[in-house]
Amino acid sequence: MRAHYERILHDTEGRAERALRKQCLRGDTPWLGAFAQEDGVYQAKSTIYQVAGMLAVWCNGDSRLFHSPLLLERMHLGLDYVARVQHENGLFDYVTCNFFSAPDTAFCVAKLLPALRYLRTLDSPDAETARLRDRVEDIVHRGARGLLEGGFHTPNHRWAIASVLAMGGRLFGEDDLTEAAGQYLREGLDCNADGEYAEKSAGNYNAVNNDAMLLLSEALDDPAFEEPVVRNLHMMLTYWEPDDSVFTANSTRFDRDRRVYPDQYYLQYLLLGVRRGIPAFLAMANHIFRVIEAHRLEAPDVLMELMLRPELIACESDACGTPQSYRAFYRDSGIARVRRGGWTCTVMRGKSDFLYVHNGTIKLMVKLGGSFCEHRAFRAETMEEDASGAFHLHQTMRGWYYLPFDEKPPTSDWWQMDNAKRKKKLGPDMDIDITVREVSGGLQLEVQTSGVEGAPWRLELAFGGIERISTEHMTMPVHGDEVLVLRDGDFEVSCPASVMRLGPAFGTHHFTEGKEDSEAKTPGAATVYLTDYTPFRHVLLIRPEG
Repeated sequence: MRAHYERILHDTEGRAERALRKQCLRGDTPWLGAFAQEDGVYQAKSTIYQVAGMLAVWCNGDSRLFHSPLLLERMHLGLDYVARVQHENGLFDYVTCNFFSAPDTAFCVAKLLPALRYLRTLDSPDAETARLRDRVEDIVHRGARGLLEGGFHTPNHRWAIASVLAMGGRLFGEDDLTEAAGQYLREGLDCNADGEYAEKSAGNYNAVNNDAMLLLSEALDDPAFEEPVVRNLHMMLTYWEPDDSVFTANSTRFDRDRRVYPDQYYLQYLLLGVRRGIPAFLAMANHIFRVIEAHRLEAPDVLMELMLRPELIACESDACGTPQSYRAFYRDSGIARVRRGGWTCTVMRGKSDFLYVHNGTIKLMVKLGGSFCEHRAFRAETMEEDASGAFHLHQTMRGWYYLPFDEKPPTSDWWQMDNAKRKKKLGPDMDIDITVREVSGGLQLEVQTSGVEGAPWRLELAFGGIERISTEHMTMPVHGDEVLVLRDGDFEVSCPASVMRLGPAFGTHHFTEGKEDSEAKTPGAATVYLTDYTPFRHVLLIRPEG
């Protein structure tokens, strides 16, 4: 994609020039040569990422910064700092969190690997290029050896470490690195049949895992490691929202509910679109650049990867876009995604925010909240698709009470008692069944509770991106955190570009928040509560319109 390459080159040049202003040049500090991250902290990772980008444009004959003396001087200053803070065992600290950290070292080394691999391809490099190559190689080699000590916190860390060990084994011909990678791989990959990784992090770690899988595939010369990436990228085709962002509410990590755009998936879609001949992936690569243009984002930081693979620059495709109509039920992941033109619907198992409807700039999040023993909101234990295509969610909330010990306990201190050994009085149980069904022009939401009488519960409808809430009798402007309890009738929420119509409302009490009530309302959202006492059955129609 020549036009993409030119934009990536231009933006990488801009980042390199801006980075010069973030580099510490004070010789009286331990951070001489380091590049500050956004919060002003200096550390190895932020410095390596900046040096890697500078290396790409410094080595690129199409760049106006090709062999820039100033860039060369600053890169060496940066590498001086990196070498100083690399521990004797090869590991780096991630100073805001982890020390002597194998996973953070893996991420640092992985960022330098494309540069090292590119520099190694150059025949008869000049003295300055050879010196840069040797310095980068020393940092990479020491870091790869440091990974032999291991240690990780999260699922994705395993693949970051394993992939760098495997590529280190290949680059340096050291079998112990390759064997150490195998120790991690013996655990088995955590990408399920749906294409979802354990952390369900569509806004970040899915892409991080994909990068590791692709590196493993190259390092071990085994295309089987591409298979989870292909599955994930197919799944991700159903994760884009009408505003071009990624659906992140199912994530178990920091990206949950954050607005994230899909730029980090660009290289993956392009690479496997070319390598596997998948037109939908090439269309997605083009679409990502359309999103970059529309939202004035910077192009992804993948210049050196494209320089390593000139066939990706030469590839051209006119296809562009994402699927506009689909229905996907990922049973293992506990999530269903539906798109019908300008709106999407998401249904999730195990989440209190079990339903999302996204219509242009309007986002609706739905919860069923209340108090029953230790429960504060409905979280589906099961999720099934019935014969009609509706999604059925169910939870049985078990009631229970402790009973006295049969024998006098050895202590009167409650916190020292082995309360897990107490007998329990069981019951009552509350059953909650929710059905989400497609109907003409939108969705039908059916909510039914049974088993307990007289508990005040509420259906919480939290809206983002709206300016007005209107009923037959009034129109209420929205500024952010409004709360409204509606008793009956239809209502609509709107902004200049979109409308969502809902109804009929129901309301028999005003118990919306309190000491023993459900989870706190969604911060920053305009919220409509529909309330009743259990048991009840209500049906709500949701009609998103452009």
